[in-house]
Formats: sequence, C-alpha cells, structure tokens
Amino acid sequence: MAKLINIGFGNVVNSDKIVTVVSPDAAPVKRMVQSVKGTVSLVDATQGRKTKAVIITSDDHLILSALQPETIARRFAEVYDFEDRGEGHE
Repeated sequence: MAKLINIGFGNVVNSDKIVTVVSPDAAPVKRMVQSVKGTVSLVDATQGRKTKAVIITSDDHLILSALQPETIARRFAEVYDFEDRGEGHE
C-alpha cells in the first residue's frame, strides 16, 4: 500500500517511489536538475522558495522541495515506524 510523505506546502510523494533525498548543493545534483529542467521529469514543489532538497524517484523524476533532506527523511521514517508498531490499521 502506498504511503504519502508530505514534502511541504501540501505536496506529497509516494514513499514507495523514493530512491533518495539529497541536498541540491552538490555539483552532480545541480547537473542532474539542469539536464531535466523544462521537461516533465522535473517537479518543482518549492512554491517559489529556495530548493533545499532534491528527491529522486524510481521512475526517474526529480522533485524539488523547500524542506531540508533531514526533515523529509524524518517524515519518511515516522510513517514506516508508525506502521511497524501496528498503529494506524483498522
């Protein structure tokens, strides 16, 4: 079952598709973002704010987020920890 992770400003991502969450400051990440800019493979979920994280998905989409990578990782872990404890099931 797909779990949705909030990546800021009401935007969510299917956690099953996330491969990695990285900082946008590294040169290889900047090149990746530039190479897909203007295509459907780039999703800008920053609402005009500064990009602080780039989410790479299994279907080769890059998602820009205004949240720190650590914040997204914590939310990801909370969703899976919540399920592992058996909570949230009806």
